[in-house]
Amino acid sequence: MSRPGTKGVPRGQREEQILDLATATFGDRGYANASIVEIASAAGVSKPLIYAYFGSRDGLHEACVHRAGRRLVDAVTTAQTAHGAHDKALATLTGIFGALDGQTRNWKIIYDATLPRPGAAFTIAREYQDALNALGAQGVAEVLNEAGISEADDHSLLLAVWYSIVSTTISWWGEHPGQTPQDMTDRCLRLFTAFRTVSPKG
Repeated sequence: MSRPGTKGVPRGQREEQILDLATATFGDRGYANASIVEIASAAGVSKPLIYAYFGSRDGLHEACVHRAGRRLVDAVTTAQTAHGAHDKALATLTGIFGALDGQTRNWKIIYDATLPRPGAAFTIAREYQDALNALGAQGVAEVLNEAGISEADDHSLLLAVWYSIVSTTISWWGEHPGQTPQDMTDRCLRLFTAFRTVSPKG
């Protein structure tokens, strides 16, 4: 693949390459600590070129968040067509893995703890957080409904557990980059199956 700064690279392709590198930097360092100088250097372009494309550091960050957020929300939304609560949960994980496809920093920039609150960057990321959380809440409600459970606190706790599972799994994947999206889906299915077959001891 050509470096972003290489002459002759179409602008659309160059922008995507810059977004890839910027997402890696924002994901690794957090919004508060990411340097536009570092991003420009990694991309092999000048700061003025990045400003010409994205307007500002915040404009570049916003473009990264929108790209990552749309992919994730679209994937999770599509997964809701699966039949049955448990199949839908697995389809949701499969969709998330496919949307990330090894680029786990896309998840990290949406759930970035360094985003200033209040602030425009946090507001944009929060829109995608809310969309993903709403889809997760709907899925959790279906799992509990199938089990005949209607306690609001049960829903609240299971939603927190679900988010923790997804977030931890993505974090683990980031530390084991050799795993493909299908590897991750298969691994989760094996572990969930093993967990469900364990009988409580009394």
